[in-house]
Order: sequence, then structure tokens, then C-alpha cells
Amino acid sequence: MTRLAPPAPSPNPALPALGFSPTDRVVIFHADDLGMTEATVSAYRDLMEVGLLSSASVMLPCAWSPAATQAARDVPGSDVGVHLTLTSEWDACRWRPLLTPEDPRLVDGAGFFHRRVEDARQADPGTVGRELRAQVDAALTWGLDVTHLDAHMGAAADPRYVREVAELATTLGIPLLYPRFPAAGWQAVGLDAGQAAQAEGLGQVLEQRGFPLVDHLRMLPLDQGGDHAALTLAWLRDLPAGITHFILHPARDTPELRAVASDWAGRVANYEAFRRPELRRAVEDLGVQVIGYGPLRDLLRRKLGGAA
Repeated sequence: MTRLAPPAPSPNPALPALGFSPTDRVVIFHADDLGMTEATVSAYRDLMEVGLLSSASVMLPCAWSPAATQAARDVPGSDVGVHLTLTSEWDACRWRPLLTPEDPRLVDGAGFFHRRVEDARQADPGTVGRELRAQVDAALTWGLDVTHLDAHMGAAADPRYVREVAELATTLGIPLLYPRFPAAGWQAVGLDAGQAAQAEGLGQVLEQRGFPLVDHLRMLPLDQGGDHAALTLAWLRDLPAGITHFILHPARDTPELRAVASDWAGRVANYEAFRRPELRRAVEDLGVQVIGYGPLRDLLRRKLGGAA
């Protein structure tokens, strides 16, 4: 299991605003990459029936995104955001921007998003901002009740782009996944010292503006199969207080998934763990509070005075 950064240095002000105590352990169990393949869509439907998965996000440039948004609309009270996409990492299945990019550096020579994050981050912020707005607009047009924004492979979390994302989130009254990390925490996830200082400062600005932020990030592994339910419970026993964004990438074991994703075994293990009702019961026994992004969106809109 991946621990993505050290904890935030102070109690999260969103906890009491959401009705929790500062010592409560609150988790958002979040499915990334919804719509990347059919296997992610059918896995999402299965996991919503079990009841432990509490949130997900759709990749709008991918071929299965219409089915993903339909699946979300079919589930009463579904909590689904937009997985802001600037990369296309696989060889067998590629995707392109929704808009023709004004800055050609947003795409590779074949017109697809770049495979690597560092290549995707060469484009200018204005081009990136317009593309990300188009992805959110597509989700809204298709009837998705967007609860939050987060970034595929973290590409849109570059300090040059986060301000574009923050302005979009403010305009729509939609929270974005953003950790309350100190500068050292941002350096632990790969930013240099200058970028880390910017990221810490932006987090402070967002929190002052009313954005509810998360304290911790955790992610089930993609590089191995096995019993991910046991991994989940081992980590939850030591879970610190605060709000944790817990990432999984669930997908059914299908020929399509195996053909597309070299890490298919990890994705299937994520799925198999969370489709077990006994895992949900064990989480309840540990006293972990499970929420989605809907309550955070409600809190943000109250802070922003009802922006939508």
C-alpha cells in the first residue's frame, strides 16, 4: 500500500464543519480511471452495490466515458467527479484532447495526449485550462452531477496548472482534491523546493477561501495482485485522524483490460477486495467514518455563498 506524503501539521477545519470531531478518522474510498475501459464501468456498478466505495471520477476523453456517466446517473446518490486528464499512458488504447489544442505541446506527434507526465506539463497553462474546462463541461452536459475534480496521474496538479483548476472549481462551486501538505510533504511526492513552497501556499489560500482539503493520501498498489483487502485493513488500523483520500483503481478481469493495462492484476485485486461485503463490515468495526465528496461540495458552496 502506498503512503503518498507525511500528515498535515494541524487539525483539519473541515472536520467540525462536517459534524466530525478533530480526532475522527474520515475516509473517501475513491475509484480512479472510471471510463478508461468497459472493465472499469462494470466494476463500478458492482462496487456500488456492495456499498463501501464512496466516490469515483470519470476520464472524459476516454471511449467508455459515456457509459461511465450513464452508470453514475443510474446509481441514486452517486458521488462522481471529473478525473482531469492530460496524459494517455497505454500503447494499445490512446485518447486525445476534447479540444484542438492551441499549444501543440499538449499532444504528441500522433495527436494523442503524451504518455509521460513530464511531457504533458510542457503546454502553456491557458491551453491546459481550456481543455480541462471542456472536460468538465462535457460531464455536465451529459448530466453528471459533478461532485469534485481530481487529476489523472497528477498531471494537472502541476503548480502552473492548479491555479487554473482552482479558478474553475471556484466558478462551479466544486471541491478539488488537494492535500493540506506542508512543503516537506510536497517534496516527498516529487516537487522541488520552489514548487513545494508554492503548493503549500496555494493550499493555505484555498483553505482560507473555504475549500475543504484532505489531510492524507493513500493508494492501493497497482504493481502487484494478491489480497488487497488484507492490505486495506492493515493500513486502516493505523489510520491517523483527519480526512483521507483513499485511491483504488478497480476493474473487472476482462480480455480488454489485459490488452490495455499492463498493471491489470493490481486493478483486479483492487476490485476483488472492495467487492467483498466482509471488508465493508470490517471497516465499520474499526470505527472509520466513510464519506464521499458530496458533503464537501455542500460545505464549499455554503462557504462561497451558494456558487454553482
